[in-house]
Amino acid sequence: MGDISGDDFATIFANSIDGEHRSSPIGVADVEWNGCAWSAKTIKDKSPFAKSKVRLISGRNSPDYSMGIDDPHADINETGKAVLSIWNSRLDEALDEHDDLRIIVLVRNIDTREFLLFEEEAQRFVPGEYAWSYNKRRNLQGLHKQSGKHIFTWQFHGSQFTIFRDVPSSSRRFRIVPDVPTLSEAGILEAMKFTTDWIGILQ
Repeated sequence: MGDISGDDFATIFANSIDGEHRSSPIGVADVEWNGCAWSAKTIKDKSPFAKSKVRLISGRNSPDYSMGIDDPHADINETGKAVLSIWNSRLDEALDEHDDLRIIVLVRNIDTREFLLFEEEAQRFVPGEYAWSYNKRRNLQGLHKQSGKHIFTWQFHGSQFTIFRDVPSSSRRFRIVPDVPTLSEAGILEAMKFTTDWIGILQ
């Protein structure tokens, strides 16, 4: 059984709802259906069933390019606010085109054929509710001021923005049993009633 990439998952999900998978997504919307949109994420993990929190890579947010912050170290709280403002702007752009925007997440272990699936509404963040500091790797981490929970990480090198989300209790956990039959290449060709005259050799 081959692995499942983010593009594979978005295509599978789009096909399951008769939606459209944007091959070149604009902003955060990967899949569209009937006025709604989803950002599709997939995560490899050894124990999907035991997962209580996930780390979602949510694009590259560059305060330099988008907000004119030349030195992101000069005031890290302002940098953090700018990173969240970029995220919020991307959500606003998606919601200008769609009635709803959701995030769907597949956590997978292909070796054990175990999967966890959940979706939730995409969330805007109020920049003033978070405090920013350096972590051990000298990246920025955003903590919720009231709860103290670690919600974001932003990397100076590459501008990668990560959001940490709790796995909801409504998540679906499922396993593909090992003895599910698979089709060989020969079996697929036979089912298609393939004959060699389908192909014309030009040279």
